[in-house]
Amino acid sequence: MIRFECDYGEGCRPEILQLLEKTNYDQTPGYGSDRYCAQARERIRELCGKPDADIHFLVGGTQTNATVIQSVLRPYQGVLAAPSSHIAHHETGAIEHSGHKVLVLDEMLARRMGCGKIPQEESSAIRDSKITARLIQSAYDEHWNDATHEHIVQPGMVYISHPSENGILYSKKELKDISTTCRKLGLPLYLDGARLGYGLSADGNDLSLNDIAELADIFYIGGTKCGALFGEAVVITDKTLAKDFRYNIKMCGGMLAKGRLLGIQFLALLAETAKGHLLYSDICRSANEQAYRIRDAFKGKGTPLMYESFTNQQFPVLAKDQQKRLAEKFAFETWAPVDSARDAVRFCTSWATKKEDTDSLIEYIRMV
Repeated sequence: MIRFECDYGEGCRPEILQLLEKTNYDQTPGYGSDRYCAQARERIRELCGKPDADIHFLVGGTQTNATVIQSVLRPYQGVLAAPSSHIAHHETGAIEHSGHKVLVLDEMLARRMGCGKIPQEESSAIRDSKITARLIQSAYDEHWNDATHEHIVQPGMVYISHPSENGILYSKKELKDISTTCRKLGLPLYLDGARLGYGLSADGNDLSLNDIAELADIFYIGGTKCGALFGEAVVITDKTLAKDFRYNIKMCGGMLAKGRLLGIQFLALLAETAKGHLLYSDICRSANEQAYRIRDAFKGKGTPLMYESFTNQQFPVLAKDQQKRLAEKFAFETWAPVDSARDAVRFCTSWATKKEDTDSLIEYIRMV
């Protein structure tokens, strides 16, 4: 069985294992106060162009989202997000478990904006698991224009991911508009970067790490899905949000005793290759290129795609019998029903996807 259902099933890049082995017998202070974490923090500040950014390392994405959101919100506030965002759809109520509501920016809100008709920009964004500046403004206005607003969960921050849950990219203009609106309204903007490497190295992406550091108040550089054994690097650029963040890490069970394991991994991922590129960028670009080959094979077969993804996730719409035949040899994920006879499925490449495995899948696609 050749697996294409996730991008974190393999172990890690060999460069990480080599650095872990090299430093295995080093005795360092715990909880991220070691020299390797310090070096990784400086490297991230350098790459982001933010010498004063606060950097913290956590183990996984859900833990990171829950810790960040809990640290930002007051007890009576919620977080604005797309309906199919990861925090609303795939984290088993982790945000609600901390006492905060995920406030989805859905089609009902978009319809009210358009006096009965959903504005095209908002309709497209919701479909792609994105949000817009106008949706944020509308949700904010709706809350504060309600005479009974003190009885309703208050919007306290905004959550987005790049790429979105459906593999779609935010443009620089879209992120600027969102950032401008959030800062005007006093809503911190948090960007989930679990697959950030795949987004930044995607065809059509016009955002840089510097842009994200400038426009988001908090974001994270994902490691778990991008070549690390585990780990995410939280970058806080708004100093008012950085105070006491380590208390929240500890309270949420996220303070790893052997914290240097996280710092070491990011040192390896963010090192330059012989070609002068970041290893992180090169391995994510390779995964995207394998995904594009899968996408083009399905398109060549005349298979529709549910989303026009430029990242490592591809979503062909397949009949039940096509799914059954492909599943004999390949593992993939059923994503969403399209009609009684077809489903959108997800094929997901990773930093470790082998060309020969993609070749085998492409050959099989042509046969079914």
